[in-house]
Amino acid sequence: MRPRRPRSRTRAGLALTAGVLLTAGVLAATSLTACTTGPTLENQGAVTAPPGDSKHLTIGTAGFTESDLLAQMYALLLNRAGYRTKILSVTNRELYEPALEAGQIDVVPEYAATLADWLNAKAHGPDAPPVGSPDLATTMTALRALAAPRGLTVLDPGKAVDQNAFAVTVAYARRHRLRTLSDLGAAKLPVRLAAGDECVQRPYCEPGLKKTYGIDITAVDPKGVGTTQSKQAVQNGQDQMVLTTTTDATLDAFGLVLLADDRHLQNADYIVPVVNRSRAGSEGVTRALGALNTVLTTADLAHLNQQVDSWRRLAKDVARNYLVSKGLLRP
Repeated sequence: MRPRRPRSRTRAGLALTAGVLLTAGVLAATSLTACTTGPTLENQGAVTAPPGDSKHLTIGTAGFTESDLLAQMYALLLNRAGYRTKILSVTNRELYEPALEAGQIDVVPEYAATLADWLNAKAHGPDAPPVGSPDLATTMTALRALAAPRGLTVLDPGKAVDQNAFAVTVAYARRHRLRTLSDLGAAKLPVRLAAGDECVQRPYCEPGLKKTYGIDITAVDPKGVGTTQSKQAVQNGQDQMVLTTTTDATLDAFGLVLLADDRHLQNADYIVPVVNRSRAGSEGVTRALGALNTVLTTADLAHLNQQVDSWRRLAKDVARNYLVSKGLLRP
């Protein structure tokens, strides 16, 4: 399973964006209820029931910028389609996925390959072989097969993908005529890589770069995935490349540019809405959220992240302005 930016860190707490703070006791009850009353594998009736169409929907966000932006866009699109929504921030998957099964959350923005591997480990144990892959169709087939018995429906992915990615300085790329990771491998340059310490073992990182691209990784500098320290190390020449993500909004500020993963080393972490079938599995929800697939790109998402993280704008305002600019909402 790929590492993610702060969104994957386990942080306690649930908070309603409407302003109601849930206590630790409610949090514990929520987690317990999700395990005992949701459409579990033993409760097949909830899985085979007709898709529901509740007009009051709770949208989950994992509490980091990108997830907040997606949740806000989902809410606005569903509001336009006649649904009433509220947004619930639940900052780790161990809590929000069971709540989604239980119908305490109705819709969540997710990442196809990461969720597929997470559900696979939940169903078959932490040592189960991963089912997420660089191929989107294969990943979606596995994800939907794992989600359906839990009463979850995975809607179609759009164009936007938030994958691991590798960046070098613009000057370094120009000097060595690099556009892709294949170019870097062919150049036979020694590369010191700024990344997380797990990079030395993960197949998408040092081993994959060596095997798939023939890149000469001389050392891994354990400064973290996409951290300021990692980017500064590449900016000042201490390292030659940094592990980050495709929607990193700060690359320009450090003079960095992504090298294309032209041999598809990284998994297909396309953004997908996941819904509780019994409450939000209707055609109305599918159609409302599907509108975003026609416009949202990886570059768009990186720019939206930048507006919140660097320009200090509110996620709700950024989301609304984007949908208006794409003709999905009225001004």
